[in-house]
Amino acid sequence: MVTSQAVAIAPGSDCSAAFQAAYENRYTWDPGFGGYQGRCIWEDGERRVEGRFRVGADLKAQVEGIDDEAVHKEIAGQLWEVAIHRVRRSFAQTHGENTFTAGDSDAVGTEVIVGGKNAGDRYRIKDDVVTMVHRHIHGTVVTIFTESVTHTGAGYLSHTYSSRYSDPQSGAPRGGASRYTDSFAPLQEGGPWVLVERTVETEPSSRRVFRFEDISPLPAAS
Repeated sequence: MVTSQAVAIAPGSDCSAAFQAAYENRYTWDPGFGGYQGRCIWEDGERRVEGRFRVGADLKAQVEGIDDEAVHKEIAGQLWEVAIHRVRRSFAQTHGENTFTAGDSDAVGTEVIVGGKNAGDRYRIKDDVVTMVHRHIHGTVVTIFTESVTHTGAGYLSHTYSSRYSDPQSGAPRGGASRYTDSFAPLQEGGPWVLVERTVETEPSSRRVFRFEDISPLPAAS
């Protein structure tokens, strides 16, 4: 893991090393991750739905015992979204065709302006944490602010954060902003760390809670 020095980065300078340190400080699963399973619970304040789930070594999520198609899709989507962010890819694999220039610094962190393949994207970093993401994805822009993190001893996981989608040309919002609160726990002593609860509050008045309980590693393939 690369660690950066807690020194100011001059605007206009190359900040590749500092951004790489924050990138490599994110928590990811070991390549030999074998998957896990457990009970899943969905609540929206009026209803509670319960089923079973499993996330395989291929990171694909399966949800069983839930007949409501919309709830089934939501739970599977949350599990997939979490798993895909645990995939370990080297900095060179992800950002080898990009350049990184320091912008201004504020309470959120130092701005990282991306050039090259992903020109137009921006980040902010602070204390080896990516505190803001502003990325162009499939014809829309997603902006994420991370407010607090969980330190696992092997990298950080975002604990509280917000996200908003917007039009890449006008900047107009696409839908309401969402606020997330994620709680993680080690699957067994020493990890891997997995999501045990996620609360999603979306403007103007939607609130959903996802819980993952009685979790255990999947049996090793024979």
